[in-house]
Amino acid sequence: MDTARALLNIDRNVDRLAALDLAACRAMQRRTGEWVRTLLALVSRGGDGWVWASCALVLLLLDASGAGLVTVVEMAVAAAIGLPLYRVLKQRMARPRPCAAAGSGLVALVPALDLYSFPSGHTLHAVAFTAVILSHYPMLAWLLVPFSVLVALSRVVLGLHYPSDVIAGAALGSVLGLLPRLVDGVLG
Repeated sequence: MDTARALLNIDRNVDRLAALDLAACRAMQRRTGEWVRTLLALVSRGGDGWVWASCALVLLLLDASGAGLVTVVEMAVAAAIGLPLYRVLKQRMARPRPCAAAGSGLVALVPALDLYSFPSGHTLHAVAFTAVILSHYPMLAWLLVPFSVLVALSRVVLGLHYPSDVIAGAALGSVLGLLPRLVDGVLG
């Protein structure tokens, strides 16, 4: 009987968290002005990959010390692990996007790249790439940290992700971004 009661409590808590997640999405989308939504749509599209590819190219072209190449290789490793990881998680979790959830009242303000929301791949890659780049070029924090935060925020405001999707993406991205440093520490 105690096990059944514990499982029921877990179900209730999960339902409460899901309700809070949806309420946060609604509040963020409804309270964000049109010009901010437009800005976040642009930031989100930048997070599709072209900003990170541009960063990689600039690092390769401007840093003759070799750190640029090391950074780009580490970014490629993070992407090579991150892309299949978040795709597998999305397929297994199969969580509908907030804009597709029945009765959510949310609309996708930009087209989604796939069907499911958990975790946020944009956030995962933004955090991973930012962590990798900052491990070699900490002076770029003033530019990359705000951009990554805006990518994460944009995904919720645009109706494509729940806050928990973004938090999970950021956590996974943090691990992926620190992975090269951890490997260097173990091997070095």
